[in-house]
Amino acid sequence: MGDNHGGSGRIFYTLLLSTTLALLGLLSEAQGLMGRARTDEGAGGGLLRRVKRGWVWNQFFVLEEYTGLEPLYIGKLHSDMDQGDGSIKYILSGDGAGTTFTIDDSTGDIHAIKRLDREVKAQYLLRAQAWNRQTDRPLEPESQFVVKIQDINDNEPKFLDGPYQATIPEMSAIGTEVIRLTATDADDPTYGNSARVVYSILQGQPYFSVEPKTGVVRVSLAGMDREVRENYSVIIQAKDMGGQLGGLAGTTMVNITLSDVNDNPPMFDHKLYQMSVPETAPVGSVVGRIQAKDRDIGINAEMMYSIIDGDGRDTFGISTDPTNLFGIITIKKPLNFESKASYTLKIEGANTHLDHRFLDKGPFSHVTIVHVSVEDVDEPPEFGSTAYYVEVPENAEIGTVIKTISARDPDAANNSIRYSIERTSDLGKYFYIDITSGTLMTVLPLDREESSWHNITILAMEMNNPSMIGSLSMAVKILDVNDNPPSLTHFFEASVCETAKAGQRVQTLAAVDPDDPIGGHRFYYSLPPEAANNPNFTLRDNQDNTAWILTRRGGWSQHDQSVYYLPVLVSDGEQPVQTSSSTLTIRVCSCDVEGNIMSCNAEAYHLPASLSRGALIAILACIFVLLVMILLMLSLRSHRKKPFLHDEEDNVHENIVRYDDEGGGEEDTEAFDIAAMWNPREAHLVGKQRQDMLPEIESLSRYVPLACVGGPRSTSGGGDSNVHGYVLSKLLEADLDSCAPPYDSLQTYAYEGEGSVADSLSSIQSGGSNTDHEYDYLNDWGPRFKKLAEMYGVVETNTMPAW
Repeated sequence: MGDNHGGSGRIFYTLLLSTTLALLGLLSEAQGLMGRARTDEGAGGGLLRRVKRGWVWNQFFVLEEYTGLEPLYIGKLHSDMDQGDGSIKYILSGDGAGTTFTIDDSTGDIHAIKRLDREVKAQYLLRAQAWNRQTDRPLEPESQFVVKIQDINDNEPKFLDGPYQATIPEMSAIGTEVIRLTATDADDPTYGNSARVVYSILQGQPYFSVEPKTGVVRVSLAGMDREVRENYSVIIQAKDMGGQLGGLAGTTMVNITLSDVNDNPPMFDHKLYQMSVPETAPVGSVVGRIQAKDRDIGINAEMMYSIIDGDGRDTFGISTDPTNLFGIITIKKPLNFESKASYTLKIEGANTHLDHRFLDKGPFSHVTIVHVSVEDVDEPPEFGSTAYYVEVPENAEIGTVIKTISARDPDAANNSIRYSIERTSDLGKYFYIDITSGTLMTVLPLDREESSWHNITILAMEMNNPSMIGSLSMAVKILDVNDNPPSLTHFFEASVCETAKAGQRVQTLAAVDPDDPIGGHRFYYSLPPEAANNPNFTLRDNQDNTAWILTRRGGWSQHDQSVYYLPVLVSDGEQPVQTSSSTLTIRVCSCDVEGNIMSCNAEAYHLPASLSRGALIAILACIFVLLVMILLMLSLRSHRKKPFLHDEEDNVHENIVRYDDEGGGEEDTEAFDIAAMWNPREAHLVGKQRQDMLPEIESLSRYVPLACVGGPRSTSGGGDSNVHGYVLSKLLEADLDSCAPPYDSLQTYAYEGEGSVADSLSSIQSGGSNTDHEYDYLNDWGPRFKKLAEMYGVVETNTMPAW
C-alpha cells in the first residue's frame, strides 16, 4: 500500500506540476494574444479577431524506470474547439509515438506503454494535431511538444579501467601518491545527488588510504620493505548520493607492487673459501667463483669484485661474470707446485649502484678470504729452450757432434731422462741422438744441394713414466761448401756458316753452379791446353760470367769438314776451385745472304757419284717385289691342309685315341664305342669294328715294351690285348719310377681320401708292393661300381678273363 500510495503521489505531483506549467504557459500565451490584438486594432483600425490556439501546454515531465502494472499517465492534450461531443480526434506522431507513447484520440490522454530509461534517451520530441471526425480534416496546424525523462538514482558508480596496477619504491614516505582513481556514474549529475561520488578504502589499511573526493590512493605507513613484503592488494569503493545511506556503490582492485631500492648491503656466506687447481692449468683457466649475496635485486644487487690483499694477487685475478653477480677467479701466471703450493687471496665484493638516501645502512661491501691450493701433477720433461738453431757445413764428417741437448724433470722426483728423435721429422735418418747424454750427431753425409734445412723434433721421456714426453724443435741449417763444379747450360751445340769470316761470334756460353756462394758466382772460361792453338776457333771470356766462341779463319766448307768439336773449361771462383770440361759441337751449315741457316747436312743435297738416282729407284723396286713374294708364300702356306697323323717323332701327349671327324649324329653307326674302354673283354663282340682304332693303338704301343709285362693276361685276349698290355705297362712304369708325379700317363686319378671305403685308386702307393692288387671287393659296392668291378674284379665264372 505504501508503494502504491507513493506512486499515486508521484503521479499526482507529476500531473500537478504539468498542470501548473501548462496554466502558466496558457496565461503568458493569453497575454501575448491580447497584446497582439491591441496592436492590430490600433494599427489597422479594423475588427479585433482572436487567433485560435489548439494546445494548452507544450511540455511534459515523466520519471524514468516506472515499474507499475498500468500504463504511466503523462498528461492530457485538449483543444478549445473540443465541445466534448466526440467530434474531435487527437493524433500523436514523432519519437516513440505508437511504440513508446499512446494517446486516447477522444480524450487526449497520453500514456507511456514502455519502461523509460533516462540513460538511454533523456527526452522525446512529439507532434500532435486535432482532426474533425466527420470531415477527416485537420482543424488546426500540427504543433510539437517535448516529453522529458526525469532522473532517478538507478546506476551505481563504475571504475571503467579496473583492476589497476601500480608500483612505488619501497621505503616510500607517508603521503606518497600511488595512483589516482576515477569512478563514473551514469545518472544525471545536474539533478540531485545521484551522480555525486565519494571514495573509501575497504581493504589495504593501514598501508594505504584514499582521498574521498579525488580518489587519490596514498601511502599511509612508513618503512614498507620489499624484502619483507612485495605485493599488496587494495580494494577501493565509490558510492553515489554523497556517500549517504541508500546510495549505490561500486568497487575495484588496485594491485600495488613495491619496487626495489638499494637498502641492503652485500654479504659473503663464508669468511673463508677453499679452492684447488692443478699446476698444469694454463693461464686464463678458471679456479672457482664466489658470490656476495644481496637481498636486493636488479641493478641494486650488481657486484664488483677485487683482490685487495694476499700473496696471490699477482698470480690470480678476479672478474665479474656477465650477470654481475659472481666473482670469477682466474690464473694470471703459470703455476708450479714445486715452487709454491698455496696462495691466499683477500677479496672484496661491493655494490656498483648506491642509493645516497640509505648510505647510513652501509657499508655496501663485504670482504672474504680465499685459500687456493696448487695440486702436484706429473709433468713432462722440460728443455732449457723451446727451440734451437744450429749450422752444420755440408762436408761434415759422419759422427760430427752438432749439439748436446739437456732436459730435466720439473717434478720433485727428478726422474731420469731418455732422448730420441721423432721419426717423422727425420725421414732420411741423417741424425742420431744419444739416448742418455742427449748428444746430437750426424750419421749420413749432408748435402746442401739436396736439402738445405732439416727441422727435427727432439723428444725427452721420463724413464719411470714413458707417457710423460717433452718435445723440442731444432732447425739445422746446412752451410754451403764449394763441392760442385760449374757446368755449361743447354748450349752444347753451335753452327757456323760457310761464309763466316775470321772473328765472327759463333756462340755465347753461360754456366750454372748448384753451390751458392755468399758473394755470388764468378765463372772463368778457357780452352784446354791441347786446344789453345786451335786454328779454327778461339774463346774470349767477357768477365761477366759469359764467354764468346769466335772463328779464327774464314773459308768453311761442308765437304771438307762438317762438324768440329771444341772442348771448353769452366771454373768457379771459390775455394777449393772446381773445374768442369764440356765439349761444344759446331756444325758447318749453308746459309743465305742474310746469314740464315739453310742446311747443315751435305748428303741431303749431293748424292755419291757412283750411285745415280735411277739406280736408287731400281733397288727400291726390287725390294718391293721381294716383299710381295714373301707375303704370297706365307699366304699359300697358311691355306695348306694339315695331316691327320703326325710323324713318328711327334709327342702323343699321352692320348690314346684321337677322333677328329665330327660324326653324323644318331644315324652315325660307325662312331667310336666308348664301351670298349669300359669293358675291354666285350670289344671282340662288336660286330662291326672301327678301323681307325687299331692303327692309333698300335702306334702308341710301340713306345711301351709289352714283353716286360708278363703273365697270361698280356698274351691272351685277342684284339684287346694291345689295350690291356698298354695299360699294364704304363702302370708298371709309374710304379717303378720314384721321381714320377703321383699319376700315370693314361689317366689322372683323384685321391679319394682316407675316409673312403674304396681307399685310394691312385698309383702313388703301388710301388711299395710287387704283388697284383685284389679288386674283388668292387663287387660289393653296388651298381655304381659295376663297370669298374667288371674291369678290375674277378668274374665268378670258370672261363678265362679277357685281360
